[in-house]
Amino acid sequence: FACTARGFFKEIGDYYITLFGLVSLTCNKCSVGLLGVCMNTADEVCITNTSSCFTGRATFPSLATFIGFNTRGCLESAMCNTTTNANLLGATYTSVKTCCNSNKCNPVTISGATSAKLSVTTAIGAALVASMWSMLY
Repeated sequence: FACTARGFFKEIGDYYITLFGLVSLTCNKCSVGLLGVCMNTADEVCITNTSSCFTGRATFPSLATFIGFNTRGCLESAMCNTTTNANLLGATYTSVKTCCNSNKCNPVTISGATSAKLSVTTAIGAALVASMWSMLY
């Protein structure tokens, strides 16, 4: 009986935790990604129970062969599944944010090389992109 009672109370506790949003969602975080590869990855715990994991992608329609910039992390659900068109330094870009609601459901792609070194040009480009990207989101 003790095992059954313990299981019963655990299920009741899990129900209340889920019902009242006491479980935090953990998402993959990528502040800036370029050409489909994340430059820095980490876990991010969403701070509200109305958050979702998101994947954001900014593309430039005039540059058909450019994959664009991407980012991932937590986002308020009200801002999910949106498409925005805007201009940056005279260039039109499209920003798409898609969301999901389970732990780490927004996968990241990182470089296969564990100790890859960025060239100075790439590092400066990534810093510029990160700066511009932070202004967008």
